[in-house]
Amino acid sequence: MAGSVATRLNELGLTLPASPKLPPGVTISFEWVRIRGNRVFVSGHGPLAPDGTPAGPFGKVPSEVPLEAAQESARLTALAVIAGLQEAIGDLDRVAGWAMVNGFVNADPGFAQTTLVLNPFSDLILDVFGPEIGVHARTAIGVVTVPLNLPLVVSAEVELS
Repeated sequence: MAGSVATRLNELGLTLPASPKLPPGVTISFEWVRIRGNRVFVSGHGPLAPDGTPAGPFGKVPSEVPLEAAQESARLTALAVIAGLQEAIGDLDRVAGWAMVNGFVNADPGFAQTTLVLNPFSDLILDVFGPEIGVHARTAIGVVTVPLNLPLVVSAEVELS
């Protein structure tokens, strides 16, 4: 990891997690990050611990996971997405722009603060990549469930230079 994005991560005291480690018996038949020309499609990522295992707390927001804990999960998810990008493209300075972020919150029925859950994800992307590259469109919706009972998953599309 070299360049201005790596420098910014260090300045912010942020460490990227290891590659995702799936629980025993869980397999996937897709790529975490798919590159097509200058477009990069990031599959749904959830919060990861430093060793790449799924990070808790687990459950529905806000009855099982308080808003503040879900927001921290969103920050961890942003780091997981950045780590996935780095693994796929090598140099994070190749990212020319964040186009779209889609967030899915494991929400209780009627929970209307999904945007608040995802805000720390967006804030971290803007802090790391800066406003010119990090600004993005976003969706933040509540869903009945997400894989592994995580509080949220996020997918994204970025453009490479």
